[in-house]
Amino acid sequence: MNQAVDYGRYQTLNIERRGAQGAVLDVQMKARNGKLPTAGHDGHNELTEIWRDIGHDDSVRVAVLRGEGMGFSGGGDLGLVSDMAEDFEVRTRVWREARDLVYNIINCDKPIVSAMHGPAVGAGLVAGLLADISIASKSARIVDGHTRLGVAAGDHAAIIWPLLCGMAKAKYHLLLCEPVDGETAERIGLVSLAVHEGELLSIAYEVADRLAAGSQTAIRWTKYALNNWLRQAGPTFDASLALEFMGFAGPDVREGVASLRERRAPRFD
Repeated sequence: MNQAVDYGRYQTLNIERRGAQGAVLDVQMKARNGKLPTAGHDGHNELTEIWRDIGHDDSVRVAVLRGEGMGFSGGGDLGLVSDMAEDFEVRTRVWREARDLVYNIINCDKPIVSAMHGPAVGAGLVAGLLADISIASKSARIVDGHTRLGVAAGDHAAIIWPLLCGMAKAKYHLLLCEPVDGETAERIGLVSLAVHEGELLSIAYEVADRLAAGSQTAIRWTKYALNNWLRQAGPTFDASLALEFMGFAGPDVREGVASLRERRAPRFD
């Protein structure tokens, strides 16, 4: 039986239905000051919880995730990062959310399509790369910035990057925070497709419509089976996330935050 979902409670996400029956749910991360979506306290929580609601909503067959403004996602709000470094209660709450964000996407039975343009960083990137079909503009700039911040690459990195693009490429980009453009990301297998930015949304919606028109049991059960590869990597992910959040209690993250605020290279001792 369908459970009614109140999407109006989400403040950091624009949520609309597409198609005659509203079977495709368009989820857009809101930009701050017209620039980039960033995950503050509320945004991080809502990006975690939306996948549970989508899973409970029988009227939804597919979700499309995209960003508003100049890019897909701008990473974590520095205020949130500072609060995590200073406050144990905040750190443990965000750790739970970061864990649940990954597992909620993996366990959501509805297929998810991501449409990434411009910068793709942080919690948004977690969802963008864990999406069942990830589509990036050729000029998109994918960056996992954890080690630049002074913490281990937790979040989604250890669970999905080696599986998508291989260990050698994963280590190169994760250890060095080396950006990947959309075209390169497709070439190395990090995303499903790379397209011209002007075609990004139309192609993402076309893919979503095809998924919505298909056999829902066949598509959902195929997703479930394939995601067992990710479930097997759960202990690796859990360890990476624990190490990341241990780093938020250390000295390097303070230098990482200061360097970002001062727009300079970090100086780690």
